[in-house]
Parts: sequence; C-alpha cells; structure tokens
Amino acid sequence: MSTIEKIQEELDVLIQETKKHEIILHNDDVNTFDHVIDSLVDVCDHTLEQAEQCSFLVHYKGKCAVKTGEYKELEAMCSKLLQLGLSVEIV
Repeated sequence: MSTIEKIQEELDVLIQETKKHEIILHNDDVNTFDHVIDSLVDVCDHTLEQAEQCSFLVHYKGKCAVKTGEYKELEAMCSKLLQLGLSVEIV
C-alpha cells in the first residue's frame, strides 16, 4: 500500500467520524428580507447572493440549511441568529 493510499484511507475514516450539523432557518411572518439577508451576511459570512438565495428558499419552501459544520462551531452562530430574532435550530 502506497503512502498516498494510506493517507487517503485515514482521511476517509476521519471524515466519516466527524458528524456534520446544519443551522436550519425557518420562515416567519416577522422578519423582513433585508433583515434576514443582513443577518446571514454578518453572522454566517454569506455573500450577498448566498444570503438572498437562502432568504428566498426560506420564504417559498419554509426552511433552508444556511450553514453546515461541527456543532461547536455552529452553536455561537445559532445563538447570534436567535438574538437577532430569526427562527433557527441546529440539526
């Protein structure tokens, strides 16, 4: 087994063991598109285009995954979005 194959195998195992979570943004009748877009840009480091697309998906589909990662890294973002009045959860 070559060194590259062994490293790739170890990487594959490591990726499988790391459970990814998502911040899900839910639609509400309170927040404006501008507020949601600004919040996603500020908190989740979205580009303006990403934030706009997420806000439209939430509006028409009811919810959208706005950020993916490990739970610890998402927890602070989720808390900030909640403080800004958005309806979010980590799944």
